[in-house]
Amino acid sequence: MSDDNRTLPYPDADAEHPTLVIPGGTDGTDAVAAPRRRRRRWPWVLLIVVVVLALLAVAAELVVRSMLPGVVRSIVIEQLDLPADQQLDVQADGILLPQLIGGRLDTLHLSTDSVTLEGITGAVDVTASGVPLRGGDLAGAEGTIRIDESQFTTLIGRTDLPIETVALDAPNATVSGSVTVLGIPIPISLTVTPGVAEGDLELTPVGLTIGGLQVDADQVGSSLGSLGEEITKTQRVCIADQLPAGITITGLEIEGSEAVIDVDVDGAIATDSALLDKGVCPQS
Repeated sequence: MSDDNRTLPYPDADAEHPTLVIPGGTDGTDAVAAPRRRRRRWPWVLLIVVVVLALLAVAAELVVRSMLPGVVRSIVIEQLDLPADQQLDVQADGILLPQLIGGRLDTLHLSTDSVTLEGITGAVDVTASGVPLRGGDLAGAEGTIRIDESQFTTLIGRTDLPIETVALDAPNATVSGSVTVLGIPIPISLTVTPGVAEGDLELTPVGLTIGGLQVDADQVGSSLGSLGEEITKTQRVCIADQLPAGITITGLEIEGSEAVIDVDVDGAIATDSALLDKGVCPQS
């Protein structure tokens, strides 16, 4: 054959017609595809349940915390016979739901800027512990009463001191008035340090001024006789009959222009109405 009619070679099968690979097949054999693994959903369901329960607990806590002050305020106002519009702040410590289930509040704070109890007006701050929700005595309670100069004057008004005005200047109080000697009124100012002894107020003299001149207390006692001795001795003042019987004074300090009285409250005051009545001072 001539070179003009040469036989052409067959095309390379691997280059122009590649062999197709069947998915899933291996070495030309069929293979069964592995089934898809099913996801576990229960951890997500449990997480959702926990979140929902937590949200419900938070909501319940908020509801209880918003309702409690109004309930406590109503009870206190009724028991103490206070005006219906009496300002009273109430705050409970800790998480309330477990305490409500247990039937007792751990700690309850009551405070007001001004309240009148048995004729004495002042700012009161009381903390009660172990407050029963289904009746019963308090585990305990204590607090402070802050009074101004006019109220402090009322408290010590039954002493033998010549009291017309009282000025508070920490840590002392200065009592001013006049005494009559030979028919002549003599202005006198006595500076005392207030305190508490066995539930009574105690006023210890630390300075004396007569007619604008500072004098020695011993000289006054000797020159004015029994009158001078009464003025310059330590005074004890019972004020139990000016407070509810369930309240006992445990301390007294002058802070600035206020007298700060520490009190202890009998836990039975929550169940014994007699402890809400005025106390009694012994007859002198």
